[in-house]
Amino acid sequence: MKVLFIHPRGNNWLGDMKDISSIFNIMPPHGMMSIAAFLEQRGIETAFIDCYARPLPHDVLVAEIVRQAPDVVGFSCTTSSFLEGYRIAELVKERLHRVPIVFGGAHACSIGPCLLDRFPAIDFLVIGEGENSLYELIDAGFSNVAGIPGIAFRENGQGRLSSVRELIDDLDTLPFPAYHRLPGFPHGYNLPLFSYPSHPNTSIISSRGCPYQCSYCDRSVFSRGFRFNSPEYIVEHLVYLNRDFGIRHVFFYDDLFTFDRSRVERFCALLGQKRVAVTYNCIARLEHVDSDLVSLLKRSGCWQVNFGIESGDPELLKKHRKFYGLDEVGRKLRMVKDAGLRVKGLFMIGLPGESAESIRRTIDYALSLPLDEINVTKFTPFPGAPVFKTIREHGEFTEDWPSMNCLNFVFVPHGMSMEELEGLYNEFISRFYRRTRIHLGYAKMLWKSPHSMATFMRHLPEIVSFEMKQKW
Repeated sequence: MKVLFIHPRGNNWLGDMKDISSIFNIMPPHGMMSIAAFLEQRGIETAFIDCYARPLPHDVLVAEIVRQAPDVVGFSCTTSSFLEGYRIAELVKERLHRVPIVFGGAHACSIGPCLLDRFPAIDFLVIGEGENSLYELIDAGFSNVAGIPGIAFRENGQGRLSSVRELIDDLDTLPFPAYHRLPGFPHGYNLPLFSYPSHPNTSIISSRGCPYQCSYCDRSVFSRGFRFNSPEYIVEHLVYLNRDFGIRHVFFYDDLFTFDRSRVERFCALLGQKRVAVTYNCIARLEHVDSDLVSLLKRSGCWQVNFGIESGDPELLKKHRKFYGLDEVGRKLRMVKDAGLRVKGLFMIGLPGESAESIRRTIDYALSLPLDEINVTKFTPFPGAPVFKTIREHGEFTEDWPSMNCLNFVFVPHGMSMEELEGLYNEFISRFYRRTRIHLGYAKMLWKSPHSMATFMRHLPEIVSFEMKQKW
């Protein structure tokens, strides 16, 4: 039995311009890698085609799928990549009529069984965590599916869900993700430029779920159940990546890496004891950070901390996430910065209730903070997010799946226009990055992140061409 996993790239958000996004950030497909490792542990062969790391024209991609002669083809898709994934599935079905096609990922989990009513080339959906569900589906020979939790299938021509799959309680029982199945790994994968001190590098996910209730967050795969790997498991994971792949820096992509203080303290202690030659970045919520914790992170090799700030408008924050005093945000960021860590702020504009005034408040606020860099996303109402149910009450929503990637404004709040949103977005980027302090910070990357600088210079003509076409 062989399962071939396909990771579609999704919409090229740059229109007729060359997509240079792969220069800046290519992350391994962690969900599929975890499922693949779980299947291999049980004697099932797996293979990957990751269209992010290795983009292929559809005809070449389908020919490669046919050549590999899989017994099952599995797709993991976000909302923006779903239609591309489905087009590939249609082409595969034309050539491999009897091979089951299974879809999973955020979009399948958020839309649910009704996808099967509209997209006939898909045979099954995996809803929720996929390790046990996909294994049991394969082990059952794709029969008696109603008795397998977490599977959507057709009954009398209509999609239905078997039953809800219970969450995996102990994530330490899972094997390390199947990095070895990514052709050439870690080649082809890289963290965002200037966000790491050394190369090669990669990302890690050491938890699942979230106990918070931010309005814009899609919880369709892992729900609200929050679970995490033990410090011992994480450190062994780092040892494995360093020993087998030469990884020297990782980014913990968990939203709540610092949520459990005892876990962080134990993790930092073990890193020191085992002398693991790997540094790291993490994401933290401000309410989980204090001076003692920051000192511990720094001593254990933490290089950068990302904070989800989202907005500088207190009323907007109260509506969409747990409110945190804006003055306290600045104080805590300065504490992290003074400890010698790089600080990145994550912002979002275009939320329901947003106005030109609130966006300008956010811009001014961001410029007042001790941030080394920012990431500004364009609010996207994903089907699995709480706000999705009432989104049309708050503005104009264009439910164009390929454009729903946080890089396009598909929602325009009441009282605003698309042109206004785009103009304020460009103003945000321009005002933040065209400052002497930020330029000097990047100049220091010549010795702090030499691989980033070398990559930047190697692709400078493409970057300049892209910048010249922007309105920043």
